[in-house]
Amino acid sequence: MQEDIDFIIETAQESMSASIDHLNHELSKIRSGKASPSLLQDIRIDYYGSQTPISQVANVNVADGRTLIVEPWEKSNLGAIEKAIFAENIGITPQNDGQIIRINLPPMTENRRKELAKQAGAMGEKAKVSIRSARRDAMEEIKKEVKDGYPEDAGKRAETQIEDLMKAFYAKEGALVAAKERDIMTV
Repeated sequence: MQEDIDFIIETAQESMSASIDHLNHELSKIRSGKASPSLLQDIRIDYYGSQTPISQVANVNVADGRTLIVEPWEKSNLGAIEKAIFAENIGITPQNDGQIIRINLPPMTENRRKELAKQAGAMGEKAKVSIRSARRDAMEEIKKEVKDGYPEDAGKRAETQIEDLMKAFYAKEGALVAAKERDIMTV
């Protein structure tokens, strides 16, 4: 029975950790006004019949604080990369000069910064919901184990462990969102 409880706690921790990892990934997509190759990480192009991330067919570099340079390994992919960036509709316009694609990021307005900060906060709330869901599932499993004969005081200790895990992951979520909001609001 102790193995079952340990498994329940471990599963809850993995689920909460996955929520934080997902939040981190989603926050990296929010543009903070600075050029970053992560802006293009989810864009895929049609490369010989398969959908391939841009990072696997081109070098993506930061030229300066507001400019990204995409240099394809095969010049024949320039058009496909440009089309994929347009199709993603992320508010940036690629400029193809026949050798490289240059992406100039426009400066963000104060309203746009506030909107993006709200978006980051909403993503944090989704992560919290996911963490609470993992906690709820673990608590239900522990209660079932107690009902099936697991000692009640040990069950309470396990529930306390789950609560502590939730608080720790809430703190991580708060730190990630606060850091991203600071990054967005910094001019």
